[in-house]
Amino acid sequence: MSTPSSPVVQRADDRHRYKILVDGGLARFTKYPDREAQRGFYHTEVDEAFAGRGLAGQLVQEALTDVRAAGKRIVPVCPHAADFLTKHDEFADLTGPVTAGADKSSGLVTALSA
Repeated sequence: MSTPSSPVVQRADDRHRYKILVDGGLARFTKYPDREAQRGFYHTEVDEAFAGRGLAGQLVQEALTDVRAAGKRIVPVCPHAADFLTKHDEFADLTGPVTAGADKSSGLVTALSA
């Protein structure tokens, strides 16, 4: 009997997404585009087989930590990312508003307020 491995979050720049793997299989991902010093999170998906394990929170937290390390700002177009940010003040300094120029299908944003 094998023991399940710990979930692993990876950034896949070629696909503009962060993904979380469980036992090597894709469990969830969140998509982003970059625009200058902004990373706009616009879509998150989960494989229902992995629901209820807290993977979404782990994925978003590690993605936002990576954004901080890259010196970028976060634009939470995706409802899941936006909800996560309302519960985690430690990322408030990185969060920019979703402006009228945000396109929810692509996540592109105009400019962040200072």
